[in-house]
Amino acid sequence: MLILVSNDDGISSPGLGALADSLGRIGEVFVVAPDRERSAVGHSLTLDVPLRVNPLGNRTFAVSGTPTDCIALGVLKIMPSKPDLVVAGINMGQNLGDDITYSGTVSAAMEAALLKIPSFAVSLVANGDYHFEAAADFSAYLAQIIMDRGLPPYALLNVNVPNLDPSEIRGAAVTSLGRRHYSEAVLEKVDPRGRPYYWFGGNDYQWVHEEGTDIEAIHQKMISVTPLHMDLTDYDLAVQMGKWKIEFQPAQR
Repeated sequence: MLILVSNDDGISSPGLGALADSLGRIGEVFVVAPDRERSAVGHSLTLDVPLRVNPLGNRTFAVSGTPTDCIALGVLKIMPSKPDLVVAGINMGQNLGDDITYSGTVSAAMEAALLKIPSFAVSLVANGDYHFEAAADFSAYLAQIIMDRGLPPYALLNVNVPNLDPSEIRGAAVTSLGRRHYSEAVLEKVDPRGRPYYWFGGNDYQWVHEEGTDIEAIHQKMISVTPLHMDLTDYDLAVQMGKWKIEFQPAQR
């Protein structure tokens, strides 16, 4: 099995190392990751500057770009052939519910899905004192299942793991994406030259606890596995809009 591993925490992240080590037990692993932290960059692709790839030995490469860049370069330029699987993580922090729209880690898996490669992202729900053992072991377990059973085209999985000792985790659950209420706080400060600057305050929010969601699974000390798909079309709304009789005609000029 040929496996490509990446993340958004950067090439030096201990989560990336733990993931590569665990997957190395079941396949040949290539690591292609950003040369520095690129958290919350979403599914961005670098178009305005050239990218540099720094080989670090042992099939490991640092890229001066985003997680999406890493997957594209890994698949199209660096690896000897198309990988059988792409895994992104282990992210040092949750990627639950609405978080996936910002996450570089999840976006790495999305890029693989667009390239029709089975993929998943794995994140550790923690803000410190990280325990990677359960997330690493589950990643190898899930990778083997995916290789045995496959995933539909353009599908991917988003995995979140409680930051607990493996003995404390109560199993795994297939979930849906949850939601959270944001305060949308923006902090305004003044620099030494009297000019204002701003920070987005990202900690003042509340999770919505609903049965069957990834958020509730974590609350129950379970690993959440959420199937995602790259087709974002709202088909129910499309049916409704078909009754709107949108018949716009450009004005003659």
